[in-house]
Amino acid sequence: MLKLLALLFGALKLGKLLPAVATMLLSIAVYGEMFGWEYAAGFVGLIAIHEMGHYIAARRRGLNVGLPTFIPFVGAWIELKELPHDAETEAYVGIAGPLLGSAGALGCFYLARNTGSSLLLALAYSGFFLNLFNLIPLSPFDGGRVTAAISPRLWLLGVPLLVGLFFYSPSPLLILMAILALPNVLKAWRGIGNDELPYYSVSAETRVSYSALYLGLAAFLAIMCEQLHAELPHTR
Repeated sequence: MLKLLALLFGALKLGKLLPAVATMLLSIAVYGEMFGWEYAAGFVGLIAIHEMGHYIAARRRGLNVGLPTFIPFVGAWIELKELPHDAETEAYVGIAGPLLGSAGALGCFYLARNTGSSLLLALAYSGFFLNLFNLIPLSPFDGGRVTAAISPRLWLLGVPLLVGLFFYSPSPLLILMAILALPNVLKAWRGIGNDELPYYSVSAETRVSYSALYLGLAAFLAIMCEQLHAELPHTR
């Protein structure tokens, strides 16, 4: 704990980096007490890689964005001080997190294969599952932001997925996400209003591109989760 306090004190000198560094260290401390420090550091690191995907993508599109803020058992988010101007930009920023996050999990997977580390294999599984979870096609999940550029009506597919996850593993986080998702579910059910149509106007080529990317990434993550879920009990 003294080491953590020392790190937090040092973070005070980082200025704009303070919220990101302090909340990241807090998350590591909380997870560390429950799962061990090595796993906690790796898990929070994978979350940070995911969020930096969003951050880099937002900066590349010229959006004003802040560094990630971490909350234990909720995850993290970047502060978009300037919202996307169209659904394609929203999808671009949305898919970047799972893409970079999946690359981070894949790195853990290959290191685990080369070293035989059960810790790295567990982190790889957590990373793959985290990014697959975020691809649920329902805003505010990343998948909801991507499917907005394909068709907002796809948000309706996210409802049974979220309900099924809740019955499989009840969690206050899922209830919170359901509350946040409700306005967009109603929007998808009623249809997009005429005043919002320009925002969701996307070319057919763009829709096909994001559809292929979204489905391909989701399939890859599902396969990796299934494979590692079968392996993990034998590596403990």
